[in-house]
Amino acid sequence: MSEVNGSRSWREELSLVDDTGYRYNTGSFETRRSEFTVAGDSPEGETESLRDQVQGFLKAWGEIVVELGRGCRDIVQQSLVTEDSFIVKKLGGPCSKVGKRLSFLNDYFLPEDRDPVHSWTVILLVFLIAFAVLSVNTKHDSSIPRIKKVCIHPPSASRVLLPDGRHMAYHELGVPADRARFSLIAPHSFLSSRLAGIPGIKAPLLEEFGVRLVAYDLPGFGESDPHPIRNLNSSALDMLYLANTVGVNDKFWVLGYSSGAMHAWAALRYIPDRIAGAAMFAPMVNLDERRMTKEERQKTWEKWVTRRKLMYFLARRFPRLLTYFYRQSFLSGKHGPIDKWLAVSLGEKDKALVEEPHFEEFWHRDVEESIRQGNVKPFIEEAVLQVSNWGFSLADLQVQKKCPRKGILPWLKYMYSQAECELTGFLRPIHIWQGMDDEVVPPPMTDYVSRILAGATVHKLPNEGHFSYFVFCDECHRQILTTLFGSPQGPLNSTLDATDSATATG
Repeated sequence: MSEVNGSRSWREELSLVDDTGYRYNTGSFETRRSEFTVAGDSPEGETESLRDQVQGFLKAWGEIVVELGRGCRDIVQQSLVTEDSFIVKKLGGPCSKVGKRLSFLNDYFLPEDRDPVHSWTVILLVFLIAFAVLSVNTKHDSSIPRIKKVCIHPPSASRVLLPDGRHMAYHELGVPADRARFSLIAPHSFLSSRLAGIPGIKAPLLEEFGVRLVAYDLPGFGESDPHPIRNLNSSALDMLYLANTVGVNDKFWVLGYSSGAMHAWAALRYIPDRIAGAAMFAPMVNLDERRMTKEERQKTWEKWVTRRKLMYFLARRFPRLLTYFYRQSFLSGKHGPIDKWLAVSLGEKDKALVEEPHFEEFWHRDVEESIRQGNVKPFIEEAVLQVSNWGFSLADLQVQKKCPRKGILPWLKYMYSQAECELTGFLRPIHIWQGMDDEVVPPPMTDYVSRILAGATVHKLPNEGHFSYFVFCDECHRQILTTLFGSPQGPLNSTLDATDSATATG
């Protein structure tokens, strides 16, 4: 009776199990007997702890599982991996060839593991375990930044109705229309929106110079309706209609940044009578410009990363394939780094800027507004516009003297009308700011512009990148406004001031 009520060890419990027919290596158990203290066997009479019982139980069952696995392996080898089996007949030849080609890797295994099947089974198992461990660690690693999902905000833009029935969204900053000494209209660049304008510029600074800044969403971006057949001519007309609708009655300045500069160039070409001047920052130029030399193209091309070159090639030849890349990046519903989303490389100063929290907040909000409609078509249209025929050349903006043609009829017309030679091209000021460390729009592009448009004023910025001068730089913004508009005079206060302002812009 005392034996029944007494506590049994885990070995006594296992001894009650019926014989299953399996034979295990008992030697391994005997060599480990001294490692455990069994109740009743200890000369000191100490009972075995629960922890020791669990450890012993797990070790014993581990050895049982190992022996069971070996037994299953032997059964598979004897029944399925024989020379007469169907599997060996079908897969034996290809496996042996692969094994011979990879036999050099056997040098990295112990002599008893020379069997290729055994070796590669071990490799596969270790790989799966390592992959599982990395996956678990990644989920709990606080050093890896979490991917932020895109958030679509409620509509908030002011909108105007265009003559063709489309709506255009815009955002204005600075002084109101009736007190504006200067009006500045800004189309945005690729993967941007009306919220960009001049990123980080302060409203008091605009008021100090009497500037009204109007930025708008391109067709299909933000809250603007898409255009059925969009080109740069229609882009210039959209800008003109917007100016007329929001009360810009005089000439206005146009601002072009990065790829948004092509819409500014279009305004200089198609509506020059309404443009008071142009402010360009790292302006994009079509590499198919007929006046651009091979050397100028090559210098620009070699500055781009491979992914940017691929995007350029697809936009020119296979634009529909851009859908896949855009859906995998900025249209995936998740935020990502700006250099990856735009397929660009950044200089040192740009890298430092984009890592700052205020820039990241601005960038995420701007992208969210840009992709609000979730439609890939406007982005493909914008990419194709950059690389296709613009319908004009920058050479068309050159200031040239046009005199009456030779011949009898032109001579008679000249005699009776006393017509004189007239200047053609864009006659107003053009200012260009170019960072010399810009790897998005490299300096060779601006070198080409300054060669073609000799009257343009180029401001070269040493050690500046694509974003570092234009974005979130209060001192830079003051320098820009001073260059464009002179000393600050504040907003208009009277009708007389309004007349003087109209005379200055006219």
